[in-house]
Amino acid sequence: MKKQTKAIRIQTKKSQYREHSTPLFLTSSFTFESAEQGKALFEESEEGNIYSRFSNPNVTEFVDKVCMLENAEAGIATATGMAAVFASMAALLQSGDHIVACRALFGSAHQIISQILTKWGITYTYVDASASEAEWEAAMQPNTKMVYLETPSNPGLELVDLEMLVRLKEKYGFILNVDNCFATPILQTPLDLGADLSVHSATKYMDGQGRVLGGVVVGSEELIAPIRFFARHTGPSMSPFNAWTLSKSLETLELRMDRHCENALKLAQALEEHPDVQHVKYPFLPSHPQFELAQRQMSAGGAIVTFEVEGGFERVKALFESLKIASLSSNLGDTRTIVTNPFTTTHSKLKPDEKLALGITEGLIRVSVGLEDADDLVADFEQAVSKSAEVVQSTAQ
Repeated sequence: MKKQTKAIRIQTKKSQYREHSTPLFLTSSFTFESAEQGKALFEESEEGNIYSRFSNPNVTEFVDKVCMLENAEAGIATATGMAAVFASMAALLQSGDHIVACRALFGSAHQIISQILTKWGITYTYVDASASEAEWEAAMQPNTKMVYLETPSNPGLELVDLEMLVRLKEKYGFILNVDNCFATPILQTPLDLGADLSVHSATKYMDGQGRVLGGVVVGSEELIAPIRFFARHTGPSMSPFNAWTLSKSLETLELRMDRHCENALKLAQALEEHPDVQHVKYPFLPSHPQFELAQRQMSAGGAIVTFEVEGGFERVKALFESLKIASLSSNLGDTRTIVTNPFTTTHSKLKPDEKLALGITEGLIRVSVGLEDADDLVADFEQAVSKSAEVVQSTAQ
């Protein structure tokens, strides 16, 4: 069976009630048939559920589906995407280790690496996403334990060549940890390219409708085991309800991503032709500086488009006020198109020089392209861009 079929058909075992859809297991704990079974479950000589902080049938179903989509041996689900990112690092790094990370990171990931891990004596080095293999290699140290990156990155849509990093991994023996949230397993499977871990904020496209929070890490059983131990005893557990919602959402992930990508490409092409737009970035636009890598590494360009307008934050405000369809939110991955200004929201805590290095300007707009009619979206953005230009010009006069 193909993955789309499996995403729909992987389910928990039916109960005596013969339900067609997996029921919700809203229970904090599970009973034992006997004292012997309780002993066996805690010894892990028998598989089964003990406590929903450890495991729950709804969570297991969700993880099993993600492992199938990512071609992974094992996985662990968490309450949020950032809990998954943190667990994938904290469980595998220790004092004295060194992490190399792509400079283009989501703000909270940057804070974990630069503010939290450093308290434990874990050092870091940032490398530009566009860096050459030699530049990545120059960042390696004898104690480099992990390389962490996003591809495509948030919000700059920069790509990192995973095959290149796999060559370095074979030479230096680090753990290659990839945030695959923007691409989803539908467009990119890092483990198939040689990565060790794939991390997701399931809050985004895996849910796809802005309803619940969640995170997931998948990889080999050898690496997931210590992450599972860490999560089991520190408690960033995914709720059964959120897992149930996310598992159902995975049934339509492939269908939704097809439409997301189709809409995003049409919007990117239209914005690129608009005279009042400075520049547009989208992985599957030929103008993207890593267009060839995007085509080699991804099956489609994803649902995020960024573009820049002149006039700074005042222009951004006027543009947002002129939009009739898009929502204003710092979230992404919804059926509804969302816009945000990373300079003042998701990456506002970065220092000015850090923003500059990532290309995050006052006029940068990140669009999470939804599932609305593409022609409606194009028309809305075109009129908003034009109107905002007129507003700023009239104010200046």
